[in-house]
Amino acid sequence: MDTGELAWAITATALVLFMTPGVAFFYGGLVKAKSVISMMMMSFGALGLISVLWVLYGFNMSAVGSTWEFAGNPFSDFGMMALAGDNEALVGATFGATFAIITVALVSGAIADRAKFGSWMIFAGVWATFVYFPVAAWVWGGGWILNLGESMGLPSVIDYAGGTAVHINAGAAALALALVLGKRVGFAKGAHVPHNPPFVLLGAGILWFGWFGFNAGAEFLNGLENVGLIVVNTLGATAAAIIGWLIVEKIKDGKPTSVGAGSGAVAGLVAITPACANLAPGFALLLGVVAGVLCALAVELKFKWGFDDSLDVVGIHLVGGLVGTLYLGFFAIETGLFTGGDFGQLIVQTIAAVGVLVYSFVVAFIIGFAIEKTIGFRVKVEDEIAGIDPIVHGEAGYVLDATK
Repeated sequence: MDTGELAWAITATALVLFMTPGVAFFYGGLVKAKSVISMMMMSFGALGLISVLWVLYGFNMSAVGSTWEFAGNPFSDFGMMALAGDNEALVGATFGATFAIITVALVSGAIADRAKFGSWMIFAGVWATFVYFPVAAWVWGGGWILNLGESMGLPSVIDYAGGTAVHINAGAAALALALVLGKRVGFAKGAHVPHNPPFVLLGAGILWFGWFGFNAGAEFLNGLENVGLIVVNTLGATAAAIIGWLIVEKIKDGKPTSVGAGSGAVAGLVAITPACANLAPGFALLLGVVAGVLCALAVELKFKWGFDDSLDVVGIHLVGGLVGTLYLGFFAIETGLFTGGDFGQLIVQTIAAVGVLVYSFVVAFIIGFAIEKTIGFRVKVEDEIAGIDPIVHGEAGYVLDATK
């Protein structure tokens, strides 16, 4: 790795780390004013905890020596002691940590306004250990998803930056936690209004900015060979998804909203994540529109099916991750069904997506259920109604009288 590639790796790492505060702002603006500290703290709590766990043993678990190994040995280099002095390895490991952090932070949006911080932190650490770290090994670290195509005589699974490992993984866990914690008090369409749409747009903007590191960051391993395609697709798909979401809003509700624009941007970013290096730009635009439309429609499912995914992690990240992952089966350069290939790409994409979805949902449900039945995961009803910031954190998001 030359100095330019190393510099880009460090820059991309910083960009992806900055995305977690972006999630905090995006989610923080969507909740009620008396829950904004709680919501943002779940992202910052994940940032602190997962960083430590990654250095101690998560990085070790994220690579395997054989295809069907569950995860790497967590104690093989506990605390990365043997890597000291290896600049390239340490920067690469830090880049991987930022993905683990944001994946865990994304899950928190499903339990906004009603979760205990301590219980969330326990869930975050256990879920990262038994789900994210192993899944990262499956997808990128030599595991069964990375080698699925070869073992079946089909094209390799394409997941460049985390459609399965990040978004389907987080979305499935979010659905599980939403079911474990149950509905917020007064859950109904229109009952919970975002308290700060400017925060939502700020968070979405930070995410889009950081996502260029998220998608193009790993190019430091490839000599920046595909970086041009990745950055134009990250721009185009995201922009197209905003348009798709706003059109749905205009048709359904009569008004395009700022929250819809921010949500559409995130939906496009999610969908292009697995596909950024393997789509022609025109097909990336089409993916963005499709993701924007489908995610805008999917966020309504919680009202029809009765699960309270507070901030639409399922509708945006699970659905958007599935759309982007499966779309490659049709339009991936050279191997997609309509771009020179056959059904092989779609088959391996589907197996990978379903495998991660089912595993993450089941394990997250078990962990969340165990926490709820022991120490409790949900705050008291009266605390939820009053707003949980002063109860859980002893702080208020907004102090309008400076003398208080």
